[in-house]
Amino acid sequence: MEIVVTGANGFLGRHVVHALDRNGHLVLPITRSTSAVERSEYLRRADVVFHLAGVNRPDHPDEFTVGNVDLTEAIATELLSFNPVPILFASSTQATQDHPYGRSKRAAEEILQSYGQQSGKAVHLFRLPNLFGKWGRPFYNSAVTTFCYQIARGETVTVTNPEHVLTLAHIDDVVASFMQTLQQDLGLYPTVPTYNINLFDVARMIESFEAVRLARGIPDLSDPFTKKLYSTYLSYLPKERMTSSLTMHQDARGSFTELFKTPDRGQVSVNVAKPGITKGEHWHESKHEQFIVVSGEGVIRLRHMDEDQIISFYVSEEQFEVIDIPPGYVHHIENTGTKDLVTVMWVNEPFDAHHPDTYRATVTQDAEVS
Repeated sequence: MEIVVTGANGFLGRHVVHALDRNGHLVLPITRSTSAVERSEYLRRADVVFHLAGVNRPDHPDEFTVGNVDLTEAIATELLSFNPVPILFASSTQATQDHPYGRSKRAAEEILQSYGQQSGKAVHLFRLPNLFGKWGRPFYNSAVTTFCYQIARGETVTVTNPEHVLTLAHIDDVVASFMQTLQQDLGLYPTVPTYNINLFDVARMIESFEAVRLARGIPDLSDPFTKKLYSTYLSYLPKERMTSSLTMHQDARGSFTELFKTPDRGQVSVNVAKPGITKGEHWHESKHEQFIVVSGEGVIRLRHMDEDQIISFYVSEEQFEVIDIPPGYVHHIENTGTKDLVTVMWVNEPFDAHHPDTYRATVTQDAEVS
C-alpha cells in the first residue's frame, strides 16, 4: 500500500517508516519541510494515513492549536474532499486532561471522529503514554531517554520528583500495534502494552545496568520491561564505550578468558589450548558445564568418579557440537591438532574463589596432568 506518515522524522515516525518499509509498503512522508502542494499530492495517493505529527513542547501555547488541531483539520478536510481513507492517529493519554496540550489532542480526536462518521472509513485513536526506546532525543522525548544518555556517559542523574509515576510504552510495542491495524480493525481506541514505574526506580534500574555491564554480567531479562529497558540503555552507549577489555589468563598451555557472568544463568568463557596440551583433569560436585569447540580439533574425555570406563568425544571446527559435562565426572580436553584449540565453555554458576567446587583428579591413570 501507499501510506502517508505525518511526522515521519520524529521519534515515533522514524520507527513506523522503517516498519512499513520492511513490510513492503511505500511510505509517503510528510514532515515540516513538506509543502502544501506535496502534502495534497500524497494524500490523494494514500491508501492509509498514519497521522503521527504533533506539537508537545512549544515555545508558545498557541502552537498546540496550530500543530495539533489545525494540521489535523487540514488533513481531514482534504481527505474528505477527494480521497477518504482509514486514519491512524497518535494521540496521547493527556487528551483527557484540561491543559493546552491535552485540549489540543482531544480536539484533534474529535475532528477525526467526525471525519470517520462522514467518510465511513475506520479511525483509530491511539492514546499513547510516554514512549521509550532507541533513537529518542535526550532532554526532549522522555525522562528514560535522558537517564539512559546521561548514565551511558558517566554523568550524574538528577531526579527532581522521584515518586512521580511514569506510564511507559516501548516503541516496538507501539509500532507492532500500528502494523496490526493494517490487518484488522482494532476499534476506535486501540491499546498498547504499558508499564508503570516511578522516576527514582527507573533511574536506579538504568544505573544497575551500567554496574552489571562493568562486572561483565547480564541483567535478568526474563521480565519484559527489564529486557526492553536494557536494550534501550545499550542503544545510547557512545562509540568509545561499545568495547570492553577482557582479562586473558595466559600461560604456556594457552589461555582462559571469562566473557559473561550471571548469578542465575551461569558463566561463559573461552578456553584456548596449544597443540599437544591437555587441560582440565578435575571434577565438580554440583557444577555442570557445556563445551563447544569452535576452532581446531581435539578430544574431550570423561570418566564417572566411581567407574573406570572412559567416554570420549572427538570434536573439531568442522562440526559444532555441544558436549555436556555432568557433575561427578572427571574430565579433560586434549588438543590433538596442529593449531590452537578454541572452546567456548558454559558453566551453570560463575566462578567463586571461596567455593570453587573443583577437585583434582585424572581421567586415566597414566594421564599427564597439565
